[in-house]
Amino acid sequence: KELKKLAREGYWAASRALRAQVYHQLIQQVTCRLVTPDALVYRDVASRLFGKLSVSSHPLPEFLEGCSMPTYCLNLEGVTALKKILICIGNLFPDITYSPILPSLVALLLHYSEDEAQCFENISRLIASNAPHTSYIDQSFLAHQSSCMTFGDLANKHCPAAHKLIASTSENVFEVYSEWLSWLFHDLPFSYAIRVFDVYLLEGQKVLYRIALALLKQYRLSVTSAELEGTDIKADLQAFMQNIAEHVTVDKLLERAFGIRLFSRKEIWLLQMANRKALMERGITMVQSRQSFHLAVDMQNFSSSIVTAQEMRIIWSWIPERFSLFPPLLLFSTSEDGCSLQRFYTCCEGYEPTVLLIKTTEGEVCGAFLSSDWSERKKSGATSGFFGTGECFVFTVRPETERYEWVFIKKPELAKAVPRSRQRSPSPSPASLLSSSPDGRGTSSNRLAVPAPQRKGRLSPFLAIRHFLLPSKTASMFMSGSREGIIIGGGGGQALSLDANLLWGRTEHCETFDNPPLCQENFKVQFLEVWGFQ
Repeated sequence: KELKKLAREGYWAASRALRAQVYHQLIQQVTCRLVTPDALVYRDVASRLFGKLSVSSHPLPEFLEGCSMPTYCLNLEGVTALKKILICIGNLFPDITYSPILPSLVALLLHYSEDEAQCFENISRLIASNAPHTSYIDQSFLAHQSSCMTFGDLANKHCPAAHKLIASTSENVFEVYSEWLSWLFHDLPFSYAIRVFDVYLLEGQKVLYRIALALLKQYRLSVTSAELEGTDIKADLQAFMQNIAEHVTVDKLLERAFGIRLFSRKEIWLLQMANRKALMERGITMVQSRQSFHLAVDMQNFSSSIVTAQEMRIIWSWIPERFSLFPPLLLFSTSEDGCSLQRFYTCCEGYEPTVLLIKTTEGEVCGAFLSSDWSERKKSGATSGFFGTGECFVFTVRPETERYEWVFIKKPELAKAVPRSRQRSPSPSPASLLSSSPDGRGTSSNRLAVPAPQRKGRLSPFLAIRHFLLPSKTASMFMSGSREGIIIGGGGGQALSLDANLLWGRTEHCETFDNPPLCQENFKVQFLEVWGFQ
């Protein structure tokens, strides 16, 4: 705790020698694979590789293809050392297939290393780290993309104003968020990047999410929607990061970052695993262009009785990244399937998650994102119990566009994480998810073996209720279904309830989502649709 406080306050920023000493000691304490190359190995490999040849005669590793090479004020000798270290990493870590963050980390670390051999040893330990639920450096396109998706999910939840702005001005939101690591370790000036590096060494990747979210919030404060009309938002964000000193000091930025209440490291790890699994199901395993798999709502071919394609795009931008990879698929509509609750269940069962859309006879439009399969209702037997996870949310589209998420998204401190021994159905231990290599050494934590698609359900869901000690049951009433009707959101009222004929409904404030009524309190349904994911 003391070390974290010192790092966050920039205690060792004043002395280069102190920072160098701290970096070396911190990295030496990182738990990593049994056989990790050290300074001696580097000297041996470097002399064998380079001998009397110049570095320029050696190509940079393939995993850096298309990646920029920030040098952070290194002189010519420093840049040569940077390239030598990266070439040796490519030689000694053949499993790395994509790692755009590596050049920046090596360049920063070189400033505080005795020589390039020590720098190599320390970066090798970060690469080979196998601490549970923690990773320092993504080493494949799959890992990198799932980190970008996870950041997108966190931005969606913690920076709703910035997310709304980006979603409304950018053709591809994911493309914008895929630059999040470059904001920190490419675009920020050296004096900011090195302070980020201080806390990152102590606290791992979770801290990078915090700081990038704080930067996104700051960006939202500095621009208006009108200013962004017709601008390239990716370039605008990059320029903002490069000129960050005009907007906020590094101390204030870190203070705001640590003021953001994120879920536990394990919960974020589960989200990353879920994102990685979704990418694998799309066949993403190696380097390929992002556009080939990120599918937004097809504006030309989308058709709904309730929302326009533009409105559906906004709803889609709220959905967790791993599902918005897939285009919407109409599962049920009262105009085609009739007003039958039984037909509703039959059409929706087997699909997870789903989006429910309602248009009232007054022309109001509201709905819900429902994370669980409606067949879960059968597990309660005769009683109609609640099910679902903390990813569920309710929303309004007309007259106002607004989303209301699980109350603990905004205030995670109100829900304590359940101790591992008390979890009824725990997720697999980190050790069981680490794929073992033939030599028994295991692999680094950012190479966690993701369950194959056919082993669906082995991984505990993100924001599952059993992970939390909730202050009351009314805080987790997500969805419920019976022969009498369906209910979404509970506690002190119901966010949405519909009768067995899907004709009449009611909406009121509920404790689970802390929402106002989503439309007129008692309403008649004009159209109802359920959308799944193709």
